[in-house]
Amino acid sequence: MQSFVHLHVHSQYSLLDGQASIARLVDKAMKDGMKALALTDHGVMYGVKDFVNYISKKNAPVKAKIRKIENELRVLQSKSSDQDIDALELELKNKLELEQKNLFKPIIGCECYLARRDRFSQKDKVDSSGWHLVVLAKNFKGYQNLIKIVSKSWTEGFYYRPRIDKELLEKYSEGLIVSSACLGGEISRKVDNGEIEEAEEAVKWYKSVFGDDYYLELQRHKTNRPDADATTYVKQERVNKELIKIAEKLNVKVIATNDVHFVNEEDADAHDRLICLSTGRDFDDENRMRYSKQEWLKTTAEMNQVFADMPHVLSNTLEIANKIEHYSIDH
Repeated sequence: MQSFVHLHVHSQYSLLDGQASIARLVDKAMKDGMKALALTDHGVMYGVKDFVNYISKKNAPVKAKIRKIENELRVLQSKSSDQDIDALELELKNKLELEQKNLFKPIIGCECYLARRDRFSQKDKVDSSGWHLVVLAKNFKGYQNLIKIVSKSWTEGFYYRPRIDKELLEKYSEGLIVSSACLGGEISRKVDNGEIEEAEEAVKWYKSVFGDDYYLELQRHKTNRPDADATTYVKQERVNKELIKIAEKLNVKVIATNDVHFVNEEDADAHDRLICLSTGRDFDDENRMRYSKQEWLKTTAEMNQVFADMPHVLSNTLEIANKIEHYSIDH
């Protein structure tokens, strides 16, 4: 079974949209054996401190082992070197490396709203929201840059939604990893509209700015529930085919994600009612907004089943996780 990491995750901090607590998300991911988890709330970073603190708490036993090994190494290295000491030092270093790999990694991110024109255009309907774009902090510099663009999305770009633009992405690109997001992303929207050349040009722009830290996302929310939206999967599959072609043509890697909004499959109905509150619609309104009810934090096994024909898009999520550095946000 191919290992996997969730990189598109909404918590309760995606207000009236996400229905998952930080603790339940992290607990499930760790229990499943995942090595990392991203937090990508819509347009905000409210949950970041809660996210990092909780993972730090869960990592405490591993950190204690790491400190113990580091102390043993210091004591050993203070002694005169001989063959026996060298062998023991190598053994301790191997243990240290193994324990460091056991640390669960928080991936700080945001699913930003990207202005279709620029963040200062605030007049027409086209400016009222924005394309979705997942942005992840690779290191502390990336974390600082992510804070800057999200802050400016509120202070400079807010128009119905907090919006960033490509000028900000280009200016603060250092330390960031970007993926194309869901059907609401720029590339997917253009593909769905039949604008293939425009989609390719957009991918070329992202690649010119982020290089190998730009990825295309595939999602498959297939549902058999009569009370769920079944049109999303049809559109996803149609768009996915073109995304794969574009990825091969332009040498861009593809990742699998699930648009997580709640923790377990049985939470779908509660999330459905949350969306009624969010949109101000009655539950028995046949024309109201519905999700596919596939938006739970799927296990590694479930994601392997969904993408059984494309294991490399699962393994590519590990590539991103391995790029993320451990860093402190306390200051």
